[in-house]
Amino acid sequence: MDTKLKNKKKLKRIKRIRRKVSGSEECPRLVVNKSLNHIYAQLVDDVNGRILAAASTLSQEIKKDKGKKTKVEEAKLVGHLIAKIGLEKGFKTVAFDRHGYKYHGRIKALADAAREEGLNF
Repeated sequence: MDTKLKNKKKLKRIKRIRRKVSGSEECPRLVVNKSLNHIYAQLVDDVNGRILAAASTLSQEIKKDKGKKTKVEEAKLVGHLIAKIGLEKGFKTVAFDRHGYKYHGRIKALADAAREEGLNF
């Protein structure tokens, strides 16, 4: 598939999701983004345009636990960390934004880990 077409389709998916999912101070948006080697998660307040919390495979807490883990296992660690940070800041409910990715693999692992830790979405 042509790269320009692929990017265009992904942007279309992102916009479609963002029309439906919005974050506020009480219920922030949990945004998940991934690259080839890393996965990132942020809690975003769209009303004020602020990032309330962030975690990734580059976070110090995860780097020390990383070792020889698969990408899915690393995503679970990020899910646990973002949920722990969110709960410490008082967020029990979030709106999940998969950022145009399919809900499987690393994205699903992160979401399930965040749910296990106590976040509701």
